[in-house]
Amino acid sequence: MKIVNALMFAALCLGAQAACAAALPQLKQFVESTRTGRANFTQVVQAKSGRKPQEASGQMAFERPGKFRWTYEKPYYQLLVGDGARLWIYDRDLNQVSVKKLGDALGTSPAALLAGRNELEKHFDLKEGGSDQGIDWVDAKPKGRESGFEWVRIGFADNDLRAMELRDQFGQTTRLDFQKFERNLKLDAAQFKFSPPAGADVVGDK
Repeated sequence: MKIVNALMFAALCLGAQAACAAALPQLKQFVESTRTGRANFTQVVQAKSGRKPQEASGQMAFERPGKFRWTYEKPYYQLLVGDGARLWIYDRDLNQVSVKKLGDALGTSPAALLAGRNELEKHFDLKEGGSDQGIDWVDAKPKGRESGFEWVRIGFADNDLRAMELRDQFGQTTRLDFQKFERNLKLDAAQFKFSPPAGADVVGDK
């Protein structure tokens, strides 16, 4: 699988307490008021080895709880769909579909984090992460080892989701930047369903 969920800088407050206290309220407002969302995104994945970063872009949409569609269009096509019960990952070049129970996949992808049941505080220790280039950050550290992450950072500006950073247990860091984010719009339910293409190799929990 060529893209695997593939998703740290410390900001000094320098006395700007208002800026440093802005992220947690924005996260709370986002979680409580956002039922659906849609945006374009760019993604940069940096390996622990320091080799050239991998870049990708596409579109994402989610509807809580547990439904999302994460489409990578560049540099090649890949699709992740959460239908509320299962996570489907389709690699068109390989003509391969991986499927697993969504409960097992929650916490292992940015898509699943955004589309979860508003339980970030249950699964993560949250604290202010400071501000950088106009983005207010929340630092989130998993309470359990099963999340697949060492840490997650969620960035907001003007109460809108702007970015996420994630480091997995292999030391790989993923940065996502969101553009044209829209919330609480009516989304077509069909985009959160997936049927494997004819002839595709399906592996995992069918």
